[in-house]
Amino acid sequence: MNRRPTNPLATADKTEKRRRTLIQIAVAAVLVGLIAAIGANIAVKRADRDRPSATPSIPAVSGPTGVTGSLTDQGAIRIGKPGAPRTIRLVADLQCPACKEFEHTYGPLLEDAVTNGRATVDYDIIAFLDRASTSEYSSRAANASYCAAESDPTKYQRWLATMYDHQPREGSDGLPDTTLVTIAAGADYTDPAFGSCVTDHRYIDYARARTQEVLTGGVQSTPTIFLDGTQVSATELAAALSTDPR
Repeated sequence: MNRRPTNPLATADKTEKRRRTLIQIAVAAVLVGLIAAIGANIAVKRADRDRPSATPSIPAVSGPTGVTGSLTDQGAIRIGKPGAPRTIRLVADLQCPACKEFEHTYGPLLEDAVTNGRATVDYDIIAFLDRASTSEYSSRAANASYCAAESDPTKYQRWLATMYDHQPREGSDGLPDTTLVTIAAGADYTDPAFGSCVTDHRYIDYARARTQEVLTGGVQSTPTIFLDGTQVSATELAAALSTDPR
């Protein structure tokens, strides 16, 4: 059988094209790997940036009435007695006038529910209203909230009431950190470590991260109240607690 003579130029051209194709594939694979590595590095740096630099550690101390404190998995400050049958979650901002009104009206009811073992209260103090002051008061007050709970959770509810008594006017400069330390002394927070926690803004990143989680979770205003996981009004909460058999 007669065969057409092989064209050495054509063969060389095919070989060169195949070589270039393999090189292009190899280069593309390297680029994909490089882009993936860069993306992963950016993601890690972003996660490190967004991760709070410090997490509150609330001691398992018990006051004379048996009330203890803890940090929930979600980041709220839980105050109550172990085994309490009901859980109240209060989302509030220390700059919020409506939250101040709620505290003055229903704060004693929550304290009574905790003291008598009818409920635990999860305080989600967020920085919702930084725009209402010129010094990011909401964030600094939320930081102080974690500082107070970490210092002594058994006095936390008293501290909260005292803070609302000194709530600054919206649109003002807010209260300086040194004043927050002085106010806390009125609730028997005199440990220098507490003062350092406040002035160093130790948990301000944590408070801001928690704020974003709460807002992403659907909370749109403060105060927002939940009883055993169901959102309720203040009057519904009061009615439920007043009918509790304990």
